[in-house]
Amino acid sequence: MNHELSRREWLALSSAALATGLLHGEEPAAKHLMLIAGRPSHGPGSHEFNAGVHILALSLARVPGLRVSVHSGGWPTDEKAFDTADGILVYADGGGGHPFIQQDHLKKIGALMDRGVGLMAAHFGVEVPKDKGANEFRDWIGGCYEHEWSCNPMWIPEFTEFPQHPITRGVKPFAVQDEWYINMRFRPEMKGITPILSAAPSDQVRNGPYVYPRGPYKHIQDAKGKSEVMMWSVERADGGRGVGFTGGHFHKNWMEPNFRKIVLNALLWITKIEVPEAGVESVVTETDMKAKLDPKGK
Repeated sequence: MNHELSRREWLALSSAALATGLLHGEEPAAKHLMLIAGRPSHGPGSHEFNAGVHILALSLARVPGLRVSVHSGGWPTDEKAFDTADGILVYADGGGGHPFIQQDHLKKIGALMDRGVGLMAAHFGVEVPKDKGANEFRDWIGGCYEHEWSCNPMWIPEFTEFPQHPITRGVKPFAVQDEWYINMRFRPEMKGITPILSAAPSDQVRNGPYVYPRGPYKHIQDAKGKSEVMMWSVERADGGRGVGFTGGHFHKNWMEPNFRKIVLNALLWITKIEVPEAGVESVVTETDMKAKLDPKGK
């Protein structure tokens, strides 16, 4: 099912975009950002993909020159939506069930990447099997989660320093508990990759338990003291941009302004819209947070 933003939100967006165009003597063509939410997964408050992309869509509704469309179920019901895509977010379960490796989807996404469409993968959406999709993801976004090479502890990294990059504009230090994946399988020598969010896990975090499998893994333990990259960006040779973001397990974290801002900034960046100097400003209410939650019971 595809959900467009409300009429009120679209009118506000259209007016802002028109005003910007008039200042330059022409009406700009809006960039199209597709937000793809996965199927319902996990218990209440976790992997709330539909509610999460709803928060992101609301927060981006007033960005001039941007059109946002939301697609549930892991794939648009009408693939023609891809025809006008400038940027895509996949926020969904991964592994063998990743929506981008089903049927001929890898080929279709690959064709979009070839024409320079931006791609961001969030949380479980950064994991694909190493024999199906991993090479493509390293090409498209720079890296991916690899089963039993990467691991997924619940912990609270403290993000205190950020590189100078459009994605970090206006972001202040923050720390939230999440299932922050570590030890991604990146391109060799991190070629072309800019770390965006990095922190060093404690020895206790490295020793586990991880969410699944419980671990610990010796290669994770042996890397104690090492800083881990949990969000990164790449600029591809085809002109497209890619971002990986390993957080996003707990829905409540979208209430943290800096957690939300760095993702919103990244979505503008992959779509090639200039990120404001102070980053994307947004306000999210408790009512917003409860909208679009999947019916998971207690």
